[in-house]
Amino acid sequence: MQRVAARRRTIRRAVIVGVIAVAIIVSAALLFSGNSSPTPTTSTTLRASTTTAPTTTTPASTTTVAPQSFAPVASPSPAGSFGKAPTVVVPAGNPPTAMQVSDLIHGTGAVAKVGSKLTVQYVLATYSSRKVVQSSWTRQPFSFTLGVGQVIPGWDEGMVGMRVGGRREMIIPPALGYKSVAAGPGIAANDTLVFVVDLLKVQ
Repeated sequence: MQRVAARRRTIRRAVIVGVIAVAIIVSAALLFSGNSSPTPTTSTTLRASTTTAPTTTTPASTTTVAPQSFAPVASPSPAGSFGKAPTVVVPAGNPPTAMQVSDLIHGTGAVAKVGSKLTVQYVLATYSSRKVVQSSWTRQPFSFTLGVGQVIPGWDEGMVGMRVGGRREMIIPPALGYKSVAAGPGIAANDTLVFVVDLLKVQ
């Protein structure tokens, strides 16, 4: 009986050792087999470059100013011919409260810019007199530097962008003209001015 019991214990131990050995082998197989998680494939996303392509910028000239934007003259004078004294017609009714500018003849030459020396011929009529009160055509052309205060503000603003060979009409309210000053015969205080100007030269 003792021998049988001992043999059974030996068999039981062998079975337990075998089971443990099998468990170890299986665990090792699972650990090192291809069932382990594969190394993830790196996905590279190409993002759009945040670097802006260089933009070529033309340096701003200190003598260049974009033309001012004005309403056109509601009832312009006749265009006439460049190089001949124009006929200026003061529009009927009350004067406009804002400056009006129209090119009666479009020039094709050099552009008038702030800082340029301009040579012009002009005729001035006023709302107070309803007639022409000044004209350079009876004397000689008038020269001035644009945008530096040598002329009334209406000219400094209204002549910008005009081209040589052009004829421009400007109706200038008192705030941009002589204001409350009676500047000469036919020019009353707080008068509205009507100029027609030919641009002869830009330097």
